[in-house]
Amino acid sequence: MTGASAVEIQKRILLETLRATDQGEWKVLLLDGGSKKLVDGVVKEDDILELNVTNQSSYAAQHIAETSVLNLDYYPRESHLITLRDPWSFPTLYHPACNHLVRQHMADLAQKIVAICVSLGEYPTIRYYNPRNPSHEASVLCSHLARFVQTQLDQYAKYDNSFPPQTSRPRGLLLIVDRTMDLFAPLLHEFTYQAMVHDLLPLIEGDKTYYKVPVGQTGISQQGKDQELSEKDGIWVKYRHLHMKDLLDELVKDFNAFKAQNPQFANSDDPATINSIKDMLAGLPKYQEGKEAYSLHLSMTQDAMNSLATGLDEEYKKPKNVADQIIRLLDDDAITFPDRLRLIIQYLLYRDGLLPADIQKLLAHAQLPAQDSEVIYNLELLGAHVTRNLKDTRPAGQYILGKGEVQAPPPDESGLSRFEPALKVVLEDYSRGTLDQIMFPFTKPHLDAADGLMGQGNVSQASLRSAKPTWARTRPSASEPRQRIIAFMAGGATYSESRACYEISQSYNKDVYLTTTHMLTPSLYLRQVGDLSVDRRQLDLPADRPKPRAPEHLFEKEMPPLPQTTHIQKDPRAQPPTEGMQKLRVGDGGTHSRSTNGQSQDHKPPQQHSSSPTAGKLSKDKERDGEKKKKHHFFSSKK
Repeated sequence: MTGASAVEIQKRILLETLRATDQGEWKVLLLDGGSKKLVDGVVKEDDILELNVTNQSSYAAQHIAETSVLNLDYYPRESHLITLRDPWSFPTLYHPACNHLVRQHMADLAQKIVAICVSLGEYPTIRYYNPRNPSHEASVLCSHLARFVQTQLDQYAKYDNSFPPQTSRPRGLLLIVDRTMDLFAPLLHEFTYQAMVHDLLPLIEGDKTYYKVPVGQTGISQQGKDQELSEKDGIWVKYRHLHMKDLLDELVKDFNAFKAQNPQFANSDDPATINSIKDMLAGLPKYQEGKEAYSLHLSMTQDAMNSLATGLDEEYKKPKNVADQIIRLLDDDAITFPDRLRLIIQYLLYRDGLLPADIQKLLAHAQLPAQDSEVIYNLELLGAHVTRNLKDTRPAGQYILGKGEVQAPPPDESGLSRFEPALKVVLEDYSRGTLDQIMFPFTKPHLDAADGLMGQGNVSQASLRSAKPTWARTRPSASEPRQRIIAFMAGGATYSESRACYEISQSYNKDVYLTTTHMLTPSLYLRQVGDLSVDRRQLDLPADRPKPRAPEHLFEKEMPPLPQTTHIQKDPRAQPPTEGMQKLRVGDGGTHSRSTNGQSQDHKPPQQHSSSPTAGKLSKDKERDGEKKKKHHFFSSKK
C-alpha cells in the first residue's frame, strides 16, 4: 500500500517534537495512562531513549518552562485506519436516554477529528450524510457533527497562521457519515481474510490485537503464545484483504508441500468451490484451531446472506424463494443462535420491514430467546423499518445506497464477493464526481461546491482562498501528489469498510483514511444494538462515572519556612517557685512567718482530717469556736 501512513505521520510528529525540545540536552517525558497508550501504539521505547529522554521524575513538573499542544488524540490502527477507541460512542449517540449527552459528545468528537486533519495537514472541504425521508431521531447526527467540525477547524486556522501548510497536494475531503447509512455491513460474513478472522476467531482485542496460538499446534514457530496481528507482519499486510479463495490460491505452493501428507487433497486440481475451500481449510495445519468455524460458516452462507444484502442471487438476478431459504437455514442445527438472529435481521432489512406476527414466528422457529426481539426492534432507532402493515404501500427490498444496476463479475471471480459496503459506493461516486449533493451536502456550499463537484479537490491548499478551480482528471497520475480523503464513520466501522477504503485508494490514486469511533464485529454490533433498550445505568458510560481526579499530591502546597526563633540559655539554678505556689493558701492569715534571718518560713499544710465520727465532731467544734472568735473581733482592730 503506497501513500502516507497515519501511523508514520503520528510517529514523526512525536519524535520531531521530542527532538526539537532542548536539542542535545537530557529530557524527561511525562505520560499519563492515556498518553502512554497513544505513544506505545506508534513509537518504540528505544526510539524515545535515543533522543536523550530519561525515565520520568516526580520532580519534573516543578521545572516545566513552556508547553505546546500536540494534536494527536487518536489511535492509528493501520496505515489508513484510525480509531478513537470509544465504543461508548454508540450508545451515547443512539440511546434514547442519552440525548442530553450528545451535544458535548459531538464537541469532543469534533475536536478529535480536527486533530486528525491537523496531523495530516488538511483543511478539507466537508460533506456529510443526509438521509432521505428519515424516520429516526438520529438522522440529524451527521449534519450537526459536520458543523461542529467546521467551526472548530475554522477556529484552528485563525489561531495557527501556519495551517494549512503549503503544499501542491489537492485539497482534501472530510466525509462524515454514521452507522445508520449501512445496517447490512456489520451483519454480513465478509469473505476476506481479515474480516473473517475478526468474525470467527477468538482474538484478544485491546490496545493491540492478538491471536492466541494453542500450545502444541504444528506449523507455528511460536507455540502457546499470543501472536500480534499488525502491520509489522508483512504477510498479514499482504493477504488481509484477499478473498479466502484468492488467499488459498496464493498459498498453493504451501499446499503442494504437504499435499502428500493429507489425502483429502487428492482432488485438489478441481476448480475452487465452497466445498473445496472447506476441505482445504480442514487440512491446513495452521488453521487447525478454526477449521470447524470456517467449514460451518462457509456452508451457512453459501448463498443466502449475500442475496439478502444485495438483492441478487449468485447469477446477479433477483433471488427467488428467499423466505424458503431462510426457513431451511433456521432449521439447520449446525447454525448457531447468533447467526440465526443475523439471518432474520438481514431478511427484515431486505424486506424493508415485516408484519409483527411474522417477526414473532421467525423468532419462535429459530428458537431464539425473547430478549433477541429487543435487538430487532431497536433497529428502528437506527432508521430501519422493522414493521409494516398489510396496507403498506412502500415497495419491499429497497436498498438506498445500492449501485442500482449491478454488473456481473468476470467469470474468474467468486459470486460470494458481490456485496460492497455503502461506503465504497459513496467513495466511488465522489471520485467520479457524481456524488449526490442532496444526500451528501457541503457545510459551505457557496465556497466548496464548485471544487467538490469537480474533482475531486484539485485546488491545492497553497491557494486555498484565492485560486479558481479548474477541471481535474478523474485519475491523476502516480507521480502527482495524492489527494487525501478522511471518511469518518460515527458509531463504529467494519473491516469490510476498511478494505473498501484501501481499494478506492488503489483504484483512484488517493489516500483514503477510514476514521471511526471503534471497530465493529458482528457480535459486538448485535450486543450494542440490544443495549439501546436497557436501563442507562447498566451501560457504565464514562459520562456516568465519577469524574477522575488528579493525584492529591499535585494539589499540596509547599509548606512556608518556619520563622527563626531566638533560643535563650536557661540558668539551671533558677527554678520557678512552683512548690511555694502550691503551698500558698489565699486568706489564711497564719500561713507564713518570718524566720530569724528574715526569710519566709512556710508552715506545713494542715493534716487531712480523719473520716471517723469522733474526728468529724472535733472538726465541727473547731469551726464553731472559729465563728465565736469572729464575733468577738479577735482579728479586727476594734477592742
